[in-house]
Amino acid sequence: MGVTKYLREAWKKPDIKVLRARMIEWRRGNAMVRVEKPLRLDRARSLGYKAKKGVSVVRIRLKRGGHKRPRPNKARRSKRLHIRKNLRLNYKEIAEQRVARRYNNMEVLNSYMIGQDGIHNFYEVILVDRSAPTIKSDKQLSFITKAGNKGRAQRALTSTSRKARGLRHSAIKVPKVRPSLRANRRRGN
Repeated sequence: MGVTKYLREAWKKPDIKVLRARMIEWRRGNAMVRVEKPLRLDRARSLGYKAKKGVSVVRIRLKRGGHKRPRPNKARRSKRLHIRKNLRLNYKEIAEQRVARRYNNMEVLNSYMIGQDGIHNFYEVILVDRSAPTIKSDKQLSFITKAGNKGRAQRALTSTSRKARGLRHSAIKVPKVRPSLRANRRRGN
């Protein structure tokens, strides 16, 4: 077995005391911290991380709980209160979008969970600098430098966003018209 396999096995049953101590430290610090190297190296490598210039990792802390919007305290008719609509994003998507907003010169490649307690979720997000020459010359990562991949996290093009939108295993092999033909004034295929 290689080192990666041992790491993967260790993360299946992590040492709770060590993880708890880490999370206490993370809670005391800032919500978004750039880290030198990923905590889960095996997961990061499988998602495209490389220890080279232009690739960095950011740890983010998210508050858990419902995504219900607060009730407005000013006059509206009840129809316009919008308090029954929940946000339709999962925590991972929210984490990726927040990191992408902060580091706007970089693109989100992928992300993974590193911990969860009663109040917070903790994620590590892999970022790639699209203007770095090392990235432009890299075979696996150069796709991110193309114009079509700008703002991947905000446009829901990352892996977790595609999964949440049900595009991971599409039954239809032909590209679907999104939004529907009717919504798009019949300007389809």
